[in-house]
Amino acid sequence: MSVNSFGAKSTLTVGEKDYQIFRLDAVPGLDQLPYSLKVLAENLLRTEDGANVTRAHVEALANWDPTAEPDTEIQFTPARVVMQDFTGVPCIVDLATMREAVAELGGDPTRINPLAPAEMVIDHSVQIDVFGTADAFQRNVEREYERNGERYQFLRWGQGAFDNFRVVPPGTGIVHQVNIEYLARTVFTKPEADGTVVAYPDTCVGTDSHTTMVNGLGVLGWGVGGIEAEAAMLGQPVSMLIPKVVGFKLSGAIPAGATATDVVLTITQKLRQHGVVGKFVEFYGEGVSAVPLANRATIGNMSPEFGSTAAMFPIDDVTLGYLRLTGRSEESIALVEAYAKAQGLWHDPSREPKFSEYLELDLSTVVPSIAGPKRPQDRIELSAAKEAFAQAIGTYAPQGERGDVPVTLENGTVTRLNHGDVAIASITSCTNTSNPSVMLAAGLLARNAVARGLKSKPWVKTSMAPGSKVVTDYYTKAGLWGDLDALGFNLVGYGCATCIGNSGPLPGPVSEAVRENDLAVCAVLSGNRNFEGRINPDVKMNYLASPPLVVAYALAGTMDFDFATQPLGQDPDGNDVFLADIWPTPQEVQHTIDTAIDREMFEDSYSDVFAGDEHWQGLDTPEGDTFAWDAASTYVRKPPYFEGMGMQTTPVRDIEGARVLLKLGDSVTTDHISPAGSFKPETPAGKYLLANGVQPRDFNSYGSRRGNHEVMIRGTFANIRIRNEVVPGVEGGFTRDFTQAEAPVATVYDAAQNYLAAGTPLVVLGGKEYGSGSSRDWAAKGTALLGVKAVIVESFERIHRSNLIGMGVLPLQFPAGQTRDTLGLTGEETFTITGIEALNEGVTPKTVHVRAQREGGQAIEFDAVVRIDTPGEADYFRHGGILQYVLRQLASA
Repeated sequence: MSVNSFGAKSTLTVGEKDYQIFRLDAVPGLDQLPYSLKVLAENLLRTEDGANVTRAHVEALANWDPTAEPDTEIQFTPARVVMQDFTGVPCIVDLATMREAVAELGGDPTRINPLAPAEMVIDHSVQIDVFGTADAFQRNVEREYERNGERYQFLRWGQGAFDNFRVVPPGTGIVHQVNIEYLARTVFTKPEADGTVVAYPDTCVGTDSHTTMVNGLGVLGWGVGGIEAEAAMLGQPVSMLIPKVVGFKLSGAIPAGATATDVVLTITQKLRQHGVVGKFVEFYGEGVSAVPLANRATIGNMSPEFGSTAAMFPIDDVTLGYLRLTGRSEESIALVEAYAKAQGLWHDPSREPKFSEYLELDLSTVVPSIAGPKRPQDRIELSAAKEAFAQAIGTYAPQGERGDVPVTLENGTVTRLNHGDVAIASITSCTNTSNPSVMLAAGLLARNAVARGLKSKPWVKTSMAPGSKVVTDYYTKAGLWGDLDALGFNLVGYGCATCIGNSGPLPGPVSEAVRENDLAVCAVLSGNRNFEGRINPDVKMNYLASPPLVVAYALAGTMDFDFATQPLGQDPDGNDVFLADIWPTPQEVQHTIDTAIDREMFEDSYSDVFAGDEHWQGLDTPEGDTFAWDAASTYVRKPPYFEGMGMQTTPVRDIEGARVLLKLGDSVTTDHISPAGSFKPETPAGKYLLANGVQPRDFNSYGSRRGNHEVMIRGTFANIRIRNEVVPGVEGGFTRDFTQAEAPVATVYDAAQNYLAAGTPLVVLGGKEYGSGSSRDWAAKGTALLGVKAVIVESFERIHRSNLIGMGVLPLQFPAGQTRDTLGLTGEETFTITGIEALNEGVTPKTVHVRAQREGGQAIEFDAVVRIDTPGEADYFRHGGILQYVLRQLASA
């Protein structure tokens, strides 16, 4: 219960119900805050306990200086936790392991339960094995259960064993879409023991970086590592600094020919250039009311791509309209409106809050765009796409040859493949498959294309993976499925699919031609991630595009294409057909939205959302308070994090005699560190599975095997496109093994095992934006299990830095203006890092001293900046990690 030192506790009556609220107007100064900081202020008022959350914390928000560098730590308690299965399975594995560890420490294992509601949507496991056929969905679902039966049995056990944990079964939708359509409350209510019902803003953290999609619904939430999410589930607040808030003013309206996808690619480029890592972004101004909720969600979803913690839209009539459309009760909608207006959380376009920095976009200036070939912020205007491709292809096909390889497809079609051909065209991912404006535009474009006799090129692997079943309903009602099917965009599943690397294999003849001739082929997807090596191992160049442009590129068949001057084909009369001839008008799209989507679709889709289909219900589910681990399982294994752990912490030590495992460049993503996609038999993970009787057909993906640390440690730093500067000119997960004479090249895993056996600690060197991308806990877990004690880079992305601390790995930054190269580091040095032991005295040093000694050379010395940013993070590091900290707290309670 709050100590209520400001007298903020009050009653809000809505209809015939009374709710206890904590009024923001009880504290002078809070009314001037941006929307997102008001939500944080209410959180502190409600959780004020005089110890972890104090009156001074609330006053720090009331006196917030928008221009000051963040320096005040607060403890934020999210209302709930949302997970997807790739990052969620390790969370439940860890909770199951913690139950046993608590028992070993003399505690009650049933105390380990989520204290905050935890909801998982299984959406990352479906792969596109089958495409372009009427039965693709059913066959892909069957393969999904064949591959993932062990994981799904484990999750069904967890749903029964843990209180406060619910699972949305496979084949339902993408987690972020299910979140905004069903799980999100906007205003949360919680009954107390005395019968009082407390109302407060819905907030959440999620084990996926795109949790920010819910920001479009006025819900403050963001992605955290699975490690942080587990702590939040177990009642630990999220430690954070009061952030800077960037005000982003919207005006105007999207012009004809442009889409919501083009808006987000424009905003992504603009904000990434501005620099918003670690900041909140908040949209305001007269233009906000003209932005549909689906477009707001699309913008919020891309927050990780521009680097911000959150990308908020306030509550207004558009919010209420969406809640009503998606089947929320009138009682809950009335509460949202009354609460937002009572708390100053209702959008007032005439009022400009205080912001730290200001940006603006006139939506009428947005033009059709794509992004690629490897980063979402690398926006290209569609009119310049052919020219940009011509410039980029030299990096992937240095000879500049066209390729022009003859291929006989499986159906007997004889064709040719070239550099730049589109091998994958996929409408997929949470960002765009949530948005009726772009999804229906894709369907209408398909209808117009089919009417003019156009077809997708025969070498293109086409697929449609909607964000929820509601999309299927409105495609059916609008009569568009037949035209999409005619172009090969048959339903393949409800899940992330291509965007997470589950694109499935290319057709055999295409894959063979690509590999034998080293062709630089492309993927075009309506996703948010196009990092190297992520989409498909055969595909070198990846481009993000709106759903209708995905269809257009399937028709064109190549990135070496100018839609303005080159026809997509000819109609039956021999007339050239250009993209402009088949592009639907905004009026067509809006009319289809108005006539094809209704509330009943949402009510039907979510009427029994946790029940699952016959596959889910037919799973043989284990029982019991603790999980019966199967020693033969290659999917779910008990991890080693708590082995030998006692109630007392082991003092942290300086690092002596460390070797460099990897020396990496800029923009190393968590996909580089911990890939999610497929892998081959000759990799360390493949060899492990073969040794355990698993055939390559059943390898599945790294992401699906995150419940098995033996696979994941072997997959860490194993991305096929990672470039370790310790082995220049070599691509993939390799390094030099200095435990051996002449330091031969070895896989990262094999070298790390030799270092562990020799008792040699490891460090990783890197550049700017280290750890950008997904909130992937295994990027930190694998790093720690390989024996890495410190990571020294120019700058970190927020989530990965936090995850490293959560696994007991020290995040360090080079001195300002210095890099691994300006210091002359080659990766052949032996490192000693001193000053870390000050943490044992309760002091977090601002810097530690690094000495890098190369054999026969002069030592390189510098002071590295310690990126343990809060006292809470220092506690976690002293305990060896956040899970050890929480476990000791629970065992001693």
